[in-house]
Amino acid sequence: MTFPVYTGGCQCGATRFRITGQVKGSSICHCRMCQKAFGAFYAPLVDIGEAKLAWTRGEPKHFQSSNHVKRGFCPGCGTPLTYEAADGVAIAIGAFDNPSGHPPTIQYGTEGKLGFVDRLHDLPNRHTTDDIEAAPFLADIISYQHPDHDTEAWPEGDRP
Repeated sequence: MTFPVYTGGCQCGATRFRITGQVKGSSICHCRMCQKAFGAFYAPLVDIGEAKLAWTRGEPKHFQSSNHVKRGFCPGCGTPLTYEAADGVAIAIGAFDNPSGHPPTIQYGTEGKLGFVDRLHDLPNRHTTDDIEAAPFLADIISYQHPDHDTEAWPEGDRP
């Protein structure tokens, strides 16, 4: 029997993971604790269920955000990585190498939902390079972000 394998990690590449097995599902949580933990409108999470989680490079540092939940983040760059409670572990959707494979199917903590979230799709949208005139540095920007795949070592090459 072949089990699915999912990989991912933080922005700087210091913390990487592998999940082996079928994940339970994906959600977003609007509660105020999740908003603060992610510095965002909500927390997008994949419940790993009975799948096996292994840290393949580094490990998260933790913050006990309540008496029942601790949250893991990269000690190097601060990327939010985990939500850990008695009922299991969830990993941030954006930390997966292929986040599009984990679309949310339910929303939690809707009592904290910000009123404008349901209208975000109505906002004007622009491609990053559409702002070149206002932000000319975008023309030659070089990303130091870890790529969306495992690497033997990181950082690679000559970079800060």
